[in-house]
Amino acid sequence: MDALQTTKNWIGALTDITLMLLGLAIALGLLVGAGKVTFFTDVTKNLMDFVKLLGDGGLVGLIVLGIILWLFGNRKVA
Repeated sequence: MDALQTTKNWIGALTDITLMLLGLAIALGLLVGAGKVTFFTDVTKNLMDFVKLLGDGGLVGLIVLGIILWLFGNRKVA
């Protein structure tokens, strides 16, 4: 049981770091320009393509967006 909790904590920490890096990539892409940041190339373009894909999905896209927001919104900090 301890190993499961440790694994959950690691996955939660990696998810938090990934979300922080995503926010940093978006901010740098907007401030400097998407093509000039070598480590975070095309993050804003990929994010816009994802939003467009969800928008093209209509009701299904709206449901998927709701599920994604629910998954990230219900995270508990350990």
